[in-house]
Formats: sequence, structure tokens, C-alpha cells
Amino acid sequence: MSNETIAAVNAWEALFRAQVTVLRRLHDDFPLGDLSLTEYDVLFNLSRQDGRRLRIRELNRHLLLTQPSVSRLVDRLVLRGLLHKQADPDDGRGTIVCLTDTGYDLFRRVAVAHTASITHYVGGALSPDELGQLRAITDKLRLSIDTTED
Repeated sequence: MSNETIAAVNAWEALFRAQVTVLRRLHDDFPLGDLSLTEYDVLFNLSRQDGRRLRIRELNRHLLLTQPSVSRLVDRLVLRGLLHKQADPDDGRGTIVCLTDTGYDLFRRVAVAHTASITHYVGGALSPDELGQLRAITDKLRLSIDTTED
């Protein structure tokens, strides 16, 4: 193996191990009861969109779930009144998922505790400069990969 290959594999392994370790802690600290971490992820992603809405296909690109799993999860959140589904007016085959006011309020309440955990585990381990470097490096890595391929 070349030095470049070894360096890439070692960097990936370090990133992967750090992610697993942090996610385990965040999962352990997550304020369960109102939402699962996966449900929170759906609400989080919708909360960041204009109008708090996305086509279900676009939402799927933000999540680490298969399309059928996302559809089932969205349906459960619709039944709970946290999301609303509507036909895409520009494409009748598509479905738009909207975060309801109730869903947004729940997201915000859970986000307070979740944000405290993130601040503790990530912010507590890295300086402000290192946090900026981590963000820049991970954004660069993510953006270098063509995410339009399905």
C-alpha cells in the first residue's frame, strides 16, 4: 500500500471511531420519551429548510435510512401530528413533508437537552479553533463526494 492509501485509511478509521464514540454518548444522553434520535433527526432536518418542508425524496438524502424506512417513519410522525404530508404541486408523483407547529415545538424542547450533550462531548473536547477546523474539514470531505447519485 502507498503512504497516501495508508494515510487515507487511518484518517477514515479515526473519523469513524470518533463518530461512533460520540454517537453512543449522545444516544445514551438523548432525552427519550418524546422522540427517538431518528425521529429527532427528521424534525431537525425539516426545521432547517425554508418553510420547514422538503420533498420526501430530498429528506431521504439527509438521513441514514432507506427510502421505505423514511416513508414509514414519516407516516408515524404524521399520525402523531408532528408532520404533515401533501402532494407536490409541481410534480403529482412527489410528496412534500412539512413540520407542523406542534412538531417544531417538540423539536425545540428536545433540542435544548441534545444541544447540551453535543456541547459537552464535542465542545468540551475541542477548542473553538479546532471546532472550526473540524467543520471545515468535514464539510470539504462531504462536498467532495457527489451526493446526487442514488
